[in-house]
Amino acid sequence: MDCEKTKAELLKEKLFSVKKNAYLEMSENEIDEAYDFCEGYKDFLTKAKIEREFVTETIARAQQMGFSEFDRSRKYAPGEKFYVVNRGKAVILCVMGSRPLTDGIRLTAAHIDSPRLDLKQHPLYEDKEIALFKTHYYGGIKKYQWSTVPMSLHGVVIREDGTSVDVNIGEDEGDPQFCVCDLLIHLADEQMKRPAAKVITGEELNLLVGSRPFKDDKASELVKLNILNILNEKYGIIEDDFISAELEAVPAYKAADVGFDRSLIGGYGQDDKVCAYTQLEAIMEIDKPAYTCCAVFADKEEIGSTGNTGLESSFLKYFIYRLADAYGLSGIDVISATEALSADVNAAFDPTFPDPIDIRNGAKLNYGVCVTKYTGARGKSGTSDASAEFVGKVRKLLNDGNVKWQTGELGKVDAGGGGTVAMYLANLDIDVIDVGVPVLSMHSPFEITSKVDTYMAYKAFKCFFEER
Repeated sequence: MDCEKTKAELLKEKLFSVKKNAYLEMSENEIDEAYDFCEGYKDFLTKAKIEREFVTETIARAQQMGFSEFDRSRKYAPGEKFYVVNRGKAVILCVMGSRPLTDGIRLTAAHIDSPRLDLKQHPLYEDKEIALFKTHYYGGIKKYQWSTVPMSLHGVVIREDGTSVDVNIGEDEGDPQFCVCDLLIHLADEQMKRPAAKVITGEELNLLVGSRPFKDDKASELVKLNILNILNEKYGIIEDDFISAELEAVPAYKAADVGFDRSLIGGYGQDDKVCAYTQLEAIMEIDKPAYTCCAVFADKEEIGSTGNTGLESSFLKYFIYRLADAYGLSGIDVISATEALSADVNAAFDPTFPDPIDIRNGAKLNYGVCVTKYTGARGKSGTSDASAEFVGKVRKLLNDGNVKWQTGELGKVDAGGGGTVAMYLANLDIDVIDVGVPVLSMHSPFEITSKVDTYMAYKAFKCFFEER
């Protein structure tokens, strides 16, 4: 039998774009490495559910790896490692390179906030002898997904005397948990006639926190009183202390393997901690880079990167200015020579819901890290749209580093869309493109990612930092 390939077959091999499932191209050893890598990721994802916890865990890890707090008066030698924290909710890790800062920085930026339920400033109330917390959802969510989910409470309370207390209830074995209740199906005829966006409304996202009254026949609101008494005994807080608190209700379950083959990871907050963790691991392993390397972990992306801990603010720019000042350099020149990867997720193709994604241009699970030239909505509104030159550079970098990668976009042209921090980096005159992990069920309480895609994100960021 003639096994020679035809001219057309040879030409197709040369000219066609062919992306394969990463499992078909990776060795068993590399697959094992990917799975081992994701064990650490699952543990971190469970520990660091909110931005403050992510910063705390990151600084602890960084100090173990030789990072010290940034001293703006110092000139750092190549290989020295340092960090700067912004208000406990954002952090930058930096490794000094051997090339001058005027050659620019190799920068990656992920966000460490995720959709959740924030407590209002006057959250606690009693209604018909049941105690509840009023919440205000944070970020874009399908509100009905957040009812009947076991929830934990995380954050910080600043007491009247100025002292602070950290809160983490619902994660440890034996802790109480909380939930938003829903109406039983037997009585839900009217509720089921609501449009999906209003099956559960924002004001119905009330967190069930107790039902036992304080033993006193004379006072009113005895269930609320009992809850406040418990909180006062445990944390020394009173009701007015909620005014100066940041408390977040998030899903209480741990990150876990998904599927009989354990090829997937399920857990809360993978948008965007799957990219934050992978860039963290990448910069931890950088010792003496050519370019100075920075990994930025920002807050507030899910609500537009606003506020002084989001990347629309100037905290990154001011850090680079201060770093440049010690060398007598212009921060503007350093920023303009900088190149960046916006480390953020993209939507993975879901065969159950195929319509919103153009399969020719959508990302798929297990095809590697996703390079996204532009995000935005409809007419590319709210995106930076990377240049062809920078896309070409990143493409070559990933190919040379044997990184399995694919391209993607955030849905069909008029299907909706979304944004990342890329446009805020581009506004600083930085070349930037989105590189991240495809996610199923994004913004739900239980998001899904692929282990090999996660590992390839780590490899991509490491290749970027190691550029000579």
